[in-house]
Amino acid sequence: MSLSSLVAAAGYRPDEPLVVGVARRDGPPVLLAQGTTAAGDPVTATTLVYAASLSKQLTAACAALLVKDGVLDVDAPLSRWLPELPPWASDVRLRHLVHHTAGLPDDRDIDAGHTTAGVLRALARFPSLPRRPGTAYAYSNAGYVCLAVAVERRAGRPLPAFARERLFASLRMTRTLFWPGPSPVPDGPGSVAPVAGPAPLSLGDGGAWTTLTDLLRWGQALNTDEPGIAPLLQTPGRLDDGTPLDYAWGVGVREHAGHRVYRHGGGWPGLRALHARVPAPGLTLALIALDDRTERRVTLMDGLLDAYLGSSSSSPIMR
Repeated sequence: MSLSSLVAAAGYRPDEPLVVGVARRDGPPVLLAQGTTAAGDPVTATTLVYAASLSKQLTAACAALLVKDGVLDVDAPLSRWLPELPPWASDVRLRHLVHHTAGLPDDRDIDAGHTTAGVLRALARFPSLPRRPGTAYAYSNAGYVCLAVAVERRAGRPLPAFARERLFASLRMTRTLFWPGPSPVPDGPGSVAPVAGPAPLSLGDGGAWTTLTDLLRWGQALNTDEPGIAPLLQTPGRLDDGTPLDYAWGVGVREHAGHRVYRHGGGWPGLRALHARVPAPGLTLALIALDDRTERRVTLMDGLLDAYLGSSSSSPIMR
């Protein structure tokens, strides 16, 4: 089945702005791009887009690099790195942030103004936590903002600089960056897809901008463990009582056609993205849909996984 057929089967019209890519261990990636950005530029595999929650696995990778260096302890209390938070931060461990088990207030209850400083100010107003850390899984954007701040303070430099030096440059992700503002979209040459809103300027939960080409490169680099942290990033979390979770370091852990799949989405008004990688066959899949407020991306990703993992590797999808 062709990529265009899978895109159509998921309900996308040929004029809707979308870019899809599949990379395998051998051979060049298979790509499909269609439509235009809100600015009227053609959507391509090198169009810079807001990564939304796909940023979490990049944030987690930065933390994992410091763990690999032996300078960051994920069992350390959050208060060690964010002493400005209330006393409850002494009960939160960095691993709780990684796996969304920190017991932080729900994101909808945090009026943060979409900046890192705003998130920290909002958290500081809570005298206690609604849940005891380590007892339940609850997806938390604020937790990943705190993780990013801990990484910055331990690394001794801003997250954008650390990620550029330790991840993006070495992995040849030439257009990926963390963007803290003040302008709503990154400066520099190349096509940038504007988003409604505009995009938040908080780092950790989001804040990354990337391209489909770089997302495929990221997945393949982890599949071969180029940065030396893939086993850690792929380790699912546990509650403090030992209950296993289906969430590792910034990615969900799933099974598809007998294969372990690491998968995560990202969304913002007018943007839907999804990234998946399957280390065993050396497969990475990514899609970015602009001007999309539906969940057709899930249907499309499932179709891609069915096509690649449910059929012979000698029958590649063609455009």
